Amino acid sequence: MLGFLTARQTGLDDPLRLRRVESTRRVLSLKLNPDRDVDRIHGNGINTIDIEAVEGRYMLSGGADGVIVIYDLENFGGKPQYTCKAVCTVGRSSRHVHKFSVETVQWYPYDTGMFVSSSFDKTMKVWDTETLKWLFYVSLAQMRFAVGTKNPKIQLCDLKSGSRIHVLQGHRGEVLSVRWSPRYEHILASASADSKVKVWDVRRASGSLFTLDQHNGDKSKASSEAVNTAHNGRVNGLCFTSDGLYLLTAGTDDRMRLWNSASGENTLVNYGKVCNESRKRLQFTVSRGCSPEFVFVPCGSSVAVYALHTGELITMLRGHYNNVDCCEFHPDYQELYSGGKDCNILAWVPVLRAADVEEEESNRENKVRTSPVRLLQMCNISGRFLHFVQSQRR
Repeated sequence: MLGFLTARQTGLDDPLRLRRVESTRRVLSLKLNPDRDVDRIHGNGINTIDIEAVEGRYMLSGGADGVIVIYDLENFGGKPQYTCKAVCTVGRSSRHVHKFSVETVQWYPYDTGMFVSSSFDKTMKVWDTETLKWLFYVSLAQMRFAVGTKNPKIQLCDLKSGSRIHVLQGHRGEVLSVRWSPRYEHILASASADSKVKVWDVRRASGSLFTLDQHNGDKSKASSEAVNTAHNGRVNGLCFTSDGLYLLTAGTDDRMRLWNSASGENTLVNYGKVCNESRKRLQFTVSRGCSPEFVFVPCGSSVAVYALHTGELITMLRGHYNNVDCCEFHPDYQELYSGGKDCNILAWVPVLRAADVEEEESNRENKVRTSPVRLLQMCNISGRFLHFVQSQRR
C-alpha cells in the first residue's frame, strides 16, 4: 500500500489505480462486523433493502410484515461499536402502511426526500420521507417508473400525474423483476416466470429490442420449447453492472448468467450452481470501483461472492440464521448489507487481517531503510518528466 501511495504522490501511477486496488482489497476482506448492529424492527422476513445514492447515509428496508424502515448508517459517536438506528418507521399502526408483504423499496435517485414501495397488496406507493405519508401527486417533471406484476404486462407510470403512460407486452408469465439501465435512461430489462428476459427501449411503441437467448442462437442446443429463453426456469433476479455494459440474471434453475447488454449475447461465464429456491424476486448486487468486479448473491442462509468475469467463487459470507433474500452494496465504503428471513440486517465490513498488518509494518520498515535512495530515483524520474513537459511547452 505504501508503494502505491508513493507512486501516486510522485506522479508515477494513475490515481485511479490506487483507488481500485484499495477497493478490491476491502471487498476481499469483508467480514461480519461484531461491532456494527442494525436495529431489529421487522417482525417478519426482510425482502428488500436500498441505500440512497445522494449521501450514502440512509437505508430503506421492506419486510414481509408490511413494515418499511429508514435507517441512519452514520456513526456519530466515533466509536468502533455502534448501532445503525431506525430513524423512521411506517409500522402497522400507520394508516398508510401496506396491507401485505413489501416486495420492493427504492429511493428516488436524485433526492432523499422521496422513495417508492410496492407490495403484494397490489399497490405501489410514492412516499414523502419527511412526513412518511403516501403522495398522490408529485410536482416533478420527467419522472417515470416501471412496474412488473402478476399480469404479464409491464406498466410504465408517470410520477407527476400518477397515471399509466405505457404498457409493454411480450411476456407470457408474471414479471418478477424489472431494472433500468444505468447507462441509458430509456433502456429497461425485465425478467419473467416464462423463463425469458427481455430488453426494451421505452421510446418505441413496438415490442422489445431483443429477448436473451442462453444458447446464443444455436438451435441445435435448444429444444423447440426453449427457444430464446434465458434460463430453464423462472427468472427472478436482474442486475446491471454499474457501467451498464453487462446484465446479470438469476433463475430457479440454479444458474446465474452474464450478458452483453448491448448485443444480448451470453458471455458463457460459468458460475457453477447458484442455489436459488426463491419463488419471488431475488435481490443481488455488484461491486463498484474494484478490479475485478464482484457479484454478491443470496445463496441459502449465506451470501456467495463471485468474480464477475471469471465466475470464480471467492467466498461465502455466513452469519444469517435463515435464508437471505436481499443484499445491497455500499460503494462509498465497500460495505455490504444483507437481509433475510431471520428478520436481521447484517453489516459486512472490510477487516484488516493480521497478515495485512504484518505486511504494512514490514513495508513501513523497508521504506525507512530504503526511502532515501528510492525517493531520489523517483524524484529524478519525475524531474526529467517535468523538464520534458516544460521543453515541449517552449
